[in-house]
Amino acid sequence: MDILVEIKQPIRQELDLLNRALAQELASTNQLLNSVVDYYLSTKGKQMRPILVLLAARLFGEIRQETIDAALSIELLHNASLIHDDVVDATFQRRGKESVNAIWDNRIAVLVGDFFVSTALKCSLSTNDIEIISTLSQLGRDLAWGEIEQLDNARRKILSEEAYFEVINKKTASLFVACMKVGARSSGKSDERVKHILSFGEKLGMCFQIKDDIFDYFNDPAIGKPTGNDIREGKVTLPLIYALSQTDDATRKHYTVLLEKIHLTNDEIHSLIEFAKANGGIEYAEKVMYRFRDEALQAIEIFKESPVYPSLKNILQYTIERKK
Repeated sequence: MDILVEIKQPIRQELDLLNRALAQELASTNQLLNSVVDYYLSTKGKQMRPILVLLAARLFGEIRQETIDAALSIELLHNASLIHDDVVDATFQRRGKESVNAIWDNRIAVLVGDFFVSTALKCSLSTNDIEIISTLSQLGRDLAWGEIEQLDNARRKILSEEAYFEVINKKTASLFVACMKVGARSSGKSDERVKHILSFGEKLGMCFQIKDDIFDYFNDPAIGKPTGNDIREGKVTLPLIYALSQTDDATRKHYTVLLEKIHLTNDEIHSLIEFAKANGGIEYAEKVMYRFRDEALQAIEIFKESPVYPSLKNILQYTIERKK
């Protein structure tokens, strides 16, 4: 059985219900808006975030309407952030297809992203749970904060692992933690073991972002974004940070000066990528990712007897082994 099918197995019916509700929530009387929404929904990814919300609820109790509403809000916030990111980063591909801003323009993309955010707020209010609403509100702040922090680090040329981990914790891991938190909360039951699933969410999110950053160093059309895109935008991620820390002063200065340029040529980007690879950057990033994977597995060991446990373990495996 396909690993994604296995992951969805405990919540398959509820996921179908969520997707029907998603289409209903985003429906409008405006033809242009509907066209953009229909296109975007046709290109949506694996929906790992709402899947995590549903699994967390099933882990602690039952999936209720509050769970569906919380999962919708998470999915909408996440996708709004992607639409806005493509505008900010001037990216014209998303998941191997043209982005919203590429087909229409930045104005439409920003407004559609705003529409997603507003709809997410509406869905969160439908939970009638102030703790869920508070979690989702904080998530919106964290996602924006993480992206701004990354841009600021790029602008100020901060090249440290500490700064890198702080950014990915805010821009990615916070989203996975929120999924587990609102899912568990929406089940209607209180359980002191929630802290274990929150830890799992954080480690899973760190794995996800490191894997995403590694993709930037390889040329594969299946990945769905140009090679070296992060470096082109001034974002220095773990492989290159590590490589710079392992080389001699003269080489480090050469590449640091290169990174200070406002615009890099394709040859310069290629040079930075090859430097990171030659100096153990990919291997080091993978080592760190595997460490987070082991910590994530340890966090959910307490749930080993639950029928949801295999899905959580498979999500972690899928995150580590995915090709795009």
